[in-house]
Amino acid sequence: MTQRYLFTSESVSDGHPDKLADRISDTVLDRCLTLDAHARVACETLLADNLVVVAGEFGFRDDRHFEQLRGELDGLVRGVLRETGYDDSFPGIDPDRCEVLLRVHGQSVEIAGAVVHEDGELGAGDQGLMFGYACDETPELMPLAIRLAHRIMQQHKRLRGDGTLPWLRPDAKAQVTLGYEDGRPATIETVVVSTQTDGTLDEIELHNQVMQQVVAPIMPKALMRPHSQCLVNPGGRFEAGGPHADAGLTGRKIIVDTYGGSCPHGGGAFSGKDPTKVDRSAAYAARWVAKTVVAAELASKATVQLAYAIGRAAPVSVRVDTHGTASVDEADIEKAVHRVFDLSPAGIIRDLELTRPIYAATAAFGHFGRELPEFTWESTARVDALRAELGLGPGAPEKQRQLSRFMKELHGAGQVSDEMRAWWANRY
Repeated sequence: MTQRYLFTSESVSDGHPDKLADRISDTVLDRCLTLDAHARVACETLLADNLVVVAGEFGFRDDRHFEQLRGELDGLVRGVLRETGYDDSFPGIDPDRCEVLLRVHGQSVEIAGAVVHEDGELGAGDQGLMFGYACDETPELMPLAIRLAHRIMQQHKRLRGDGTLPWLRPDAKAQVTLGYEDGRPATIETVVVSTQTDGTLDEIELHNQVMQQVVAPIMPKALMRPHSQCLVNPGGRFEAGGPHADAGLTGRKIIVDTYGGSCPHGGGAFSGKDPTKVDRSAAYAARWVAKTVVAAELASKATVQLAYAIGRAAPVSVRVDTHGTASVDEADIEKAVHRVFDLSPAGIIRDLELTRPIYAATAAFGHFGRELPEFTWESTARVDALRAELGLGPGAPEKQRQLSRFMKELHGAGQVSDEMRAWWANRY
């Protein structure tokens, strides 16, 4: 009997108030790491109507860097607002006239002592639990719904930025609902796009333009059905946006940042935190491990949970859950992960090169599934090492080519061949 269900994920634009807050916090973090690669940062941003508040704690090996940062913060904030496309010509936030308040101080001595021990060992910057996830629904080994939602928002940004759709404004959201059959995506059910505009288009023209230019180029044609629907600004007119319409806060879009609800979340936000904070670095490591497990064809999906105690280097727990899809014993996969990956904070920071100022790029359109050079946690370079620990040979390139071919057909021209449909069905 075929099992059918619906699943929905959401993304937001880089101009959404909460994402603006994340991006400001990560831009500040990047500046700190440029001044000192070992800076300790916990930066929070609040946005309201023509107001930006930046608060947090900062630790540098040279106190002069702290004073330099204080002098630069106002310019950093206004630069992010301008780069996003906000100005004084529409309701949002005015980069030149908004109030910027700074409430920053040095890192707690107690926290600093817990992180860096007298012997030089690096402990976790906090206690907590983190999750990573991967599945074979897309070439990036991400869930399809969140991938499509992010791509809609990236298309929105591109068409707004290059002037193709000059009536678009920075604040927007996208939501994608998929129909699943026997655990695999089968249909596009509903797409929702809510976008701030300049108000020059009527409701029908707005719907047609967003559907034709923003949504349609992204949707896999092989999954479209006659009943598939697209809702554009279902709440009505949307002209006042950004912090003028709704407050923004760092860390309020953690499901958008991760897997769109496809796996649990430990609760810790990423943005504004240096990599000694395992909320961020261990979540990246968990994705790295999960993606390697799936890329190694040990399972078709994997959830990895890590947990830490503040001041301790070794994780207090490591769990690999393959949701019944493992091709080898799950307990053996878990043991192999321990041998292949150093999941101490120092090991994660070293192996993923996390002291670089790379974080502003993560703060919109998802921290995972974008195979950029600086996103080292997306690497699958340890596939063969993981397989070798399990007594298996190198990964099968032919299977990878089949997956790539299927995905190209699914997400490209639109017609999936009978051969590829049969191959896909046999994976489940």
